[in-house]
Amino acid sequence: MRSRVLSSLITIILLTTLLVACSNQNIKKTSQEDKIKKVGIIQIVEHPALDDAREGFIKLLEEAGYKEGENISYDYQNAQGDMSTAQTIAKQFAYDDLDLILAIATPTAQAVANSVKDTPILITAVTDPKSAGLVESIEKPGANITGTSDLTPVKEQFKLLIKIVPQAKRVGIIYNAGETNSVVQAELAESAAKELGLELIPATVSSSNEVYQSAQSLVGRVDAIYVPTDNTVVSAIQSVVKVTNKSNLPLIVGEDNSVENGGLATVGINYYNLGKQTGKMAIKIFNGAKPAEMPIQYLENTDLVINLKAAEKMNVEIKEDLLSQAKKVIK
Repeated sequence: MRSRVLSSLITIILLTTLLVACSNQNIKKTSQEDKIKKVGIIQIVEHPALDDAREGFIKLLEEAGYKEGENISYDYQNAQGDMSTAQTIAKQFAYDDLDLILAIATPTAQAVANSVKDTPILITAVTDPKSAGLVESIEKPGANITGTSDLTPVKEQFKLLIKIVPQAKRVGIIYNAGETNSVVQAELAESAAKELGLELIPATVSSSNEVYQSAQSLVGRVDAIYVPTDNTVVSAIQSVVKVTNKSNLPLIVGEDNSVENGGLATVGINYYNLGKQTGKMAIKIFNGAKPAEMPIQYLENTDLVINLKAAEKMNVEIKEDLLSQAKKVIK
């Protein structure tokens, strides 16, 4: 009898030990899974500025200890310039178990905002989040959205145009009237042009396939062309460059990557740094910060970038005093 009782006690102890071990193993496994942050990234189209913003974001998180495949994973989706695709991606993200969504550019930010109501959303490369209907205010975004703006110094860019082309009277602007961010910049350009005594001639597009024709329509009508940080036009910037080079039209652009791809000059923000700034906000959210209470952030520093190769092709002379002020000169 005593032997049976002892045997039963031993069996109970062994079973209890086994259950505790399994429980601890499950807790350990769950803990490891909790350490992996899942981030969905949606981008409207591929072009260097937006790519830089994405890469800067990922790099900052890597520098902060978030290693892909170890404690963070990314689901990167590109809408290829198609809004219906962007909406489909956004709806999928709404169902996915994500810790954070990064929406790059205004159209994708709007798509995600319409579909995702609970997951924290960071936006970047969005010119005017309030006008785009993404936040209640810049200081207090509200809901589950915050991030960084790529609002460029449009007036300073027009002043730069005058420094380079002092004889300019009429300036063409190419943009997508269907993009909220572009409309905001076009309005700023109109205001700057009026203040500086310039006439602004618009040429609008609805897709990248129309960019070359729109640029061509400005030849003979303007003294220079301005391209803002418009996702549609910038994705086809080579089409504009082809026209401006052939027609000797100075091309002032909204960001440095467009200068590297054939534009003449800009004074603007660096999108890689913008992405890194957004990454810092992601870390705060991972640590418990609420997007609703995090103000929209802007990059304070701007860079003057000049392309001397483009200047030669456009038959434009850049003065030495301006070159000496440039952060970067492409030769």
